Amino acid sequence: MNVRHKFEIAQPVQAFAPRGLESIADDLGYSPDWNWSWENYKAMILALSREYGLRHHLEIGGGRDPVFGPAELTAHDIAVTINDLSQRELDLAPPAFSKLCCDIAAKDTVHTTGREQFDFAYCRMVMEHVPDVTQMWRNVHDLLTPGGVALSFFPTLFAPPFAANQIMPERLSRAVLHTLFPDRADDGDNPKFPAHYNLCRGSEAVIAPVLKEIGFREVVVLPFYGYSYFWKIPGLKQVDAAFTKVARARDWRTFTSFAYVIARK
Repeated sequence: MNVRHKFEIAQPVQAFAPRGLESIADDLGYSPDWNWSWENYKAMILALSREYGLRHHLEIGGGRDPVFGPAELTAHDIAVTINDLSQRELDLAPPAFSKLCCDIAAKDTVHTTGREQFDFAYCRMVMEHVPDVTQMWRNVHDLLTPGGVALSFFPTLFAPPFAANQIMPERLSRAVLHTLFPDRADDGDNPKFPAHYNLCRGSEAVIAPVLKEIGFREVVVLPFYGYSYFWKIPGLKQVDAAFTKVARARDWRTFTSFAYVIARK
């Protein structure tokens, strides 16, 4: 494990915020449409930061392409440490960021990094690749200061394309993805990694008990419906769109496509 710190230890954030997590999502105009999840990820981070006074951030899996640019760190008065498994990816990230090279889900991560180092931790399209998500959430909880917040944005298992991805052999699913989306080449900027979808669900009934047992005191799951994976397949595109419309209208959490999980320590 290679840990390079260039950040000050975060201070405990306020124990009680003026409003709950759901109110912040409502202020942003939350919609269960999948496009909203991609378009508002950064806005959600900033809204949570302002509401709870979160300045010391950990972006998990940020690599060479962090959410914020260097100029935005000053503009929003935040300090961001980028985490990644790959030191090469971190070396390609802008020098304005602190770097933390480690497996965030490893059992020795908290011991090596130190407890309560950050007041906000977030990741995008990371948790589906983690075999033991409960351990990852446990580590995130321990890395946060009291009152800190975690945000995870991930695809959920039982949406048809993600269920197929898990069932197919990795070689076959990789070939299908490359056929439909040539920009997802292995040597490109957005390669495919093996996915496990462990605890990747769009329902509080599944996720909240696990996070509450770990020690988070407030947990909100925002479900999203829809995706673009079948847009290039006539017939299947229309059938899938009709099913997605019904699932969204009836809020069938089993068939969500993506989810935000927001948890407060």
